[in-house]
Amino acid sequence: MAGENPMSEVLQVDIWSDVVCPWCAIGHAQFKQAVADLKGTVDVDVVFLPFELNPDMPPEGRDQAELLARAYGKSAEEVTEMQRHVEAAAEAAGFDMGWTGEGDAPPRHVWNTHGAHKLLRWALETSGAQAQGELKQALFAAHFQARRNISDRAVLLDLVAAQGLDPAAAARALDDPGLSQAIRRDQELAAQNNIRSVPTFVVNGKFILQGSAEPESYKQALIKLATMEALA
Repeated sequence: MAGENPMSEVLQVDIWSDVVCPWCAIGHAQFKQAVADLKGTVDVDVVFLPFELNPDMPPEGRDQAELLARAYGKSAEEVTEMQRHVEAAAEAAGFDMGWTGEGDAPPRHVWNTHGAHKLLRWALETSGAQAQGELKQALFAAHFQARRNISDRAVLLDLVAAQGLDPAAAARALDDPGLSQAIRRDQELAAQNNIRSVPTFVVNGKFILQGSAEPESYKQALIKLATMEALA
């Protein structure tokens, strides 16, 4: 039939990522562009799964530059150059990490993301994948562009309300120990499957694409995998 998708298999893509991971934000922007370009040729359903880069991060967070310097043994000048490289890559990917607030930009911080992951799982379970994806993008923007404290309960509930979700239900979700247990189970599953860096894209539960890539690379991979699945 004219206009029918020749690759009728819908690819399920599970994206393991953290909302304070710059390469996760960059990879997501590049992947979204690839999916948009393939619309009508390869159909993709996306779900975000949790990966906490710093699960023991205290509520007050840490200065990003200090954290990077300690983690990689870099000087302040080298860390600044690393940050510039990341920001240039983000701009090229269509996700400008420039400061969007008023006045001088505050130093970049890294926050505990457990509550954010609880709300992402809650959004998926109660409102579906599209709502989860929109909340994920809002969290990326809040952290990288507005430099908001995304470990703060009030900030999280404000972001939820801005996405048209129920803040009262979200507050109950933040207090739900069952969601914390689910997050930990998901992360144990990631470890069992040797997912130790993010972003990691798992297609149909068996094909793995790791790291950020140019949209064209994602497109080629998705076309190849859709063809393989259609012929299986």
